[in-house]
Amino acid sequence: MPLELAEFNLSEERLEFRDTLRRFFEEHAPITEVRRVMEADGSGSSSKLWQLASEELGLAGIAIEEEHGGQGFGRKELGIALGEVGRSLAPIPLFAAAGLAAPVVGAVAGDEAAEWLEPIAIGEAAALAWVEADGDWDPAATRLEAVGSGGERRLTGEKHFLLGGAEAKRLFVVARESGSHCDEGLGLYAVEGNDPGVELLRRESLDLTRPLWSLRLTDVSARAVGTPGAAAEGIRQGLDEATALLCSEMVGGMRRVLETAIDYASERHQFSRPIGSFQAIKHKCANLLIDYEGSRTAADGALVALDEGDPEAALLASVAKSHIGPAYLRTATESGQIQGGVGYTWEYDAHLYFRRAMACKALLGDESAHQERLAMWVARGLEEGAA
Repeated sequence: MPLELAEFNLSEERLEFRDTLRRFFEEHAPITEVRRVMEADGSGSSSKLWQLASEELGLAGIAIEEEHGGQGFGRKELGIALGEVGRSLAPIPLFAAAGLAAPVVGAVAGDEAAEWLEPIAIGEAAALAWVEADGDWDPAATRLEAVGSGGERRLTGEKHFLLGGAEAKRLFVVARESGSHCDEGLGLYAVEGNDPGVELLRRESLDLTRPLWSLRLTDVSARAVGTPGAAAEGIRQGLDEATALLCSEMVGGMRRVLETAIDYASERHQFSRPIGSFQAIKHKCANLLIDYEGSRTAADGALVALDEGDPEAALLASVAKSHIGPAYLRTATESGQIQGGVGYTWEYDAHLYFRRAMACKALLGDESAHQERLAMWVARGLEEGAA
């Protein structure tokens, strides 16, 4: 019997949209196709599936404004789409392009946003490169310098932990003005993926379904997005939005992990009874449900805050990430345990979701980083209140 949960946070139209996406990914991205792409050499992504998702469903531009070539829906709709991608582990760069690069570009570009967002909206994959060798997700840690003046610059250096690198037609690189520090002098620069000075190196990563790349730039021509050296606020705003969208993708994965655990506990018999009838397994399944419900509430709150322009949207994104990261990993671990020894074998899919949970927990900052950020907000508020 399939698991049924009340959808308190979806209208009838959004529920129909989610069901349409679910049928699409069940047909075009079953786990057998995910494994085929995962085990093949290359990008780790299906260009055919990405084309279908972009052209038939318009997923790439779903949250991009109509004047910028998109469909003009909100982050909530993009979050629903990412949730279905997370549930199926579909091998497409939806998060890399629409969930990470597009929000940062849109926040930085200002009046020039249409030039950069229109290609993404029609399915031209893009990637954001900002993390360097130290692995610090904070853009203020950027050391790569943009050489030159004005809107045309030259870039030489390396970026790491790049999502969607192989599919990207255009790379958006965070670099700084010479001699600047912290947020001062940060800029966003567009690099064409086919430039001869661009080299992508695939790195071994824990999540086999979503490869990571290193980017090596050698005297590459780059165009400034927005005002050179004045992009820090936009970059941070875009990364906060990406964090909330990543949480929605993680909740989609948690939903599938929960469904798998319940199905197995209902079908697997021991001592002539389903193992789900034993108290120990009941408790595990109940804990999975609690983690899932709390996580989808946190993710939904972060997305609603973004769509409504809530000044505390960034805070809610950190609240969601600090909760959902550990919760997803717990559910993936417990689901594997419910499935017993076979749950940890290569043939079963539990390990794929465990790997995704581990990778997502670290991506865009783990719970410690976001809890520290929340603590700083609280301390700042107390200081302002005392003053």
